[in-house]
Amino acid sequence: MKSARIIYNPTSGREQFKQSLAEVLQKFEESGYITSTHATTAPDDATTAAIKACNLGIDLIVAAGGDGTVSEVINGMAQCEDRPTLGVIPVGTVNDYARALGISDDYFEAVDTILNGVSVDIDVGKMNDKYFMNIAGGGKITEVSYEAPSRLKSIIGPLAYYVKGIEFLPQMTASEVRIKFDDDIYEGKIMLFLIGLTNAIGGFDKLVPEPVFNNGYFSLFIIEESSLVELAHLLTLAARGEHLEHPKLTYIRAKDIKIESKYDSMQLNLDGEYGGKLPAHFQNLQSFLSIRVPSQTVQTFFEHKRLQ
Repeated sequence: MKSARIIYNPTSGREQFKQSLAEVLQKFEESGYITSTHATTAPDDATTAAIKACNLGIDLIVAAGGDGTVSEVINGMAQCEDRPTLGVIPVGTVNDYARALGISDDYFEAVDTILNGVSVDIDVGKMNDKYFMNIAGGGKITEVSYEAPSRLKSIIGPLAYYVKGIEFLPQMTASEVRIKFDDDIYEGKIMLFLIGLTNAIGGFDKLVPEPVFNNGYFSLFIIEESSLVELAHLLTLAARGEHLEHPKLTYIRAKDIKIESKYDSMQLNLDGEYGGKLPAHFQNLQSFLSIRVPSQTVQTFFEHKRLQ
């Protein structure tokens, strides 16, 4: 029989997933899986649990939580030579990755995607010795997602990020950076940079033109030194997908990116969590991980489709 391990964050989604766990397990059992669970108890616990599941030869690892939990699971799987297929049940406050993949935020619809959807290989990013599945960024405003307290996220949801964001806006300053991407170089003062693997980046879903999730390329966005008014205008355009012509924005597609800051120590954000500081080397690991998604997602966002 096939085996599955559900790694879940018991505090995600106002702790509602735990109440549905017995029914979720029943659905996996009815589909022919011997299924076990692991409830995370501390930061990086999901990474350790994913490595253990790989070593046990589990066929399917399911990450049930928000973007942070999914990212931890992928960080564990990425360290393994033989990687199982990944399934995602979006349970967290922020589920950008699941939304990009077309996975429903209804638990049982997400389970149906895992059990009856399509397996496809997807790109994963590597930053120094860490991995990310959706977004990497640097700059003062990218600190918002991990500065917002966990309890605040749990109580008021996505609004927590905007509450913290208001505090940061007056403090935003530009940093002098050097960005080497593939065979070219960008140098200058920037407010922030974002490196994306999907089209759902920082709560925006129209940033990337014609996104493809397994072509081996990052989407690199560089926001140059801007006034608060210019930045607000750019964000307004980004919400409508009309940002690419803005004079303060540089958009690049690249497979390999190296970034260093000349005069200050820029903090990094990986999938919504603290990722260390510059310098950083970002590599796109093309078609690195097999993941279960709805069939319409494959048709829309994937090249060289591998259907199972």
